[in-house]
Amino acid sequence: MSKTDSTTSLGSHLLSLLDWSGEQVHGVLDRAAAIKANPASHAGTLGGVHAVMLFEKPSLRTRVSFEIGLSRLGAHALFYDTGGTRLGARESVHDYACNLERFCDLVVARVFSHEALTEFAGAMDRSLCINALSDRFHPCQGLADVLTISEWAARERRDLSSLKVAFVGEGNNVCHSLMLACARVGVQRFTWLGPEGYEPAPDIVEASRSGGLEVTLSQDLTAVSGSHVVYTDTWISMGDESEAERRRSTFAAYTIDDRVMAAGADGCIFMHCLPAHRGEEVTDAVIDSDASVVFDQAENRMWAQMGLCVEMLRGGATGNRQ
Repeated sequence: MSKTDSTTSLGSHLLSLLDWSGEQVHGVLDRAAAIKANPASHAGTLGGVHAVMLFEKPSLRTRVSFEIGLSRLGAHALFYDTGGTRLGARESVHDYACNLERFCDLVVARVFSHEALTEFAGAMDRSLCINALSDRFHPCQGLADVLTISEWAARERRDLSSLKVAFVGEGNNVCHSLMLACARVGVQRFTWLGPEGYEPAPDIVEASRSGGLEVTLSQDLTAVSGSHVVYTDTWISMGDESEAERRRSTFAAYTIDDRVMAAGADGCIFMHCLPAHRGEEVTDAVIDSDASVVFDQAENRMWAQMGLCVEMLRGGATGNRQ
């Protein structure tokens, strides 16, 4: 069976959360919570595992959280910066993948093109692949996000099914993965808010709705009312710099400030995948407030990814490596 088939278990690649069940996602989150609570209990769990971190794009959180997380589990991670050269530019994507899988057990890929990443993973039979960001999905961020939301809900004694999550900004890769992750863990309501023309992809909206998530799309910022989670992202993602001024003008009405947060539910939290452009998508007063969990969220990238790697490479209750 191909590792890219939707029926595979946790021994499969993680390219998106589209083909992952709620049971699988909860398995990763449970493992992540156990590792976070007692890191020493999992030291050496991935001893003998060798990972290549293939990066077409630079990153602070993704690189550091993966390298240190894998190291804490006893694995060895080799960082390979492509120098901006994209998959397929120097040799075929197929040959690139077939070479790398002869050297390592896992490839953590942060790339521009999701299409190229899908081709890359589909060519590998010996190694597993984790999408550490593509133009369409950011599943590791989504896992860290729902881990953070779950921790907050537990402290507040709230059931995930009672929560309303609002994402303000472009319906991008982060939005897609957050939406899918929310659907998998049982969040009931999700509202996207942003300017016309920047909505999340219709197929992702439909997939999330099919997973039980009530998705609302709105251009009116007042739709944030009653939200337990207010989430935003940068208006200018890597690769969009040429559109910077136009985007600043288009998104100017969607800054998260005290007024927006006051419209949320009592005790609502602010989330951001970072890096943040203070004074643009969020004010200092909000990101530095007690409502902000952005650094808990950043830390949870490491724990969620550690849980993910253990479940994928060593198998858990929901699946074994194939």
